[in-house]
Amino acid sequence: MTIDKLLDALTTCGWYVWDDFLSSSSIAEIKAAIPEDALQAARIGHQSSLHNNKNVRGDLTVWLDPDMGEAIEHYLMKMDAVRLAMNAALYMGLKEFETHFCRYPKGAFYQKHNDNPRAQSRRKITTVLYLNEDWQAGDGGELVVYDQQDNPLITLEPVAGRMVFFLSEAFPHEVLPTQTTRESIAGWFLN
Repeated sequence: MTIDKLLDALTTCGWYVWDDFLSSSSIAEIKAAIPEDALQAARIGHQSSLHNNKNVRGDLTVWLDPDMGEAIEHYLMKMDAVRLAMNAALYMGLKEFETHFCRYPKGAFYQKHNDNPRAQSRRKITTVLYLNEDWQAGDGGELVVYDQQDNPLITLEPVAGRMVFFLSEAFPHEVLPTQTTRESIAGWFLN
């Protein structure tokens, strides 16, 4: 069972790639539910220091909410089932899940960063679900995950249906420049 593989991988190496996490039809339904007029330039920082900086990240985002439609609601329910499984097996005490849709226009990237800036430590598990149904080698936008010594561990092609999970505090990561539009859903399980 794939959830067991996820649990084993989180305890042994701290990351896991789950191909075919969602079907093509589910991905199409999620993409159709994204409110285009709500997309905004992504910001960096925390609370009062939030600001735009296209030299660091160039994507557009919108936070997901179950009121956006049945497809988003089903995705959030599936992620909650994963949260409950991680809590039951790994005693993680994860309380909630926050998530947003990301669109990287051609040329956009996100410099290497950690998902718990300023030692906030609320984000425990990072997730990224890819929505790029026609991704081809050379399209760019790969995710590179590093270890604490700055060595690349994995480079992931943003192929539709693929989900990556990793310990938020353990792995700096970046999105390489994309040569075409790249879409994903980034999320975090929180304590």
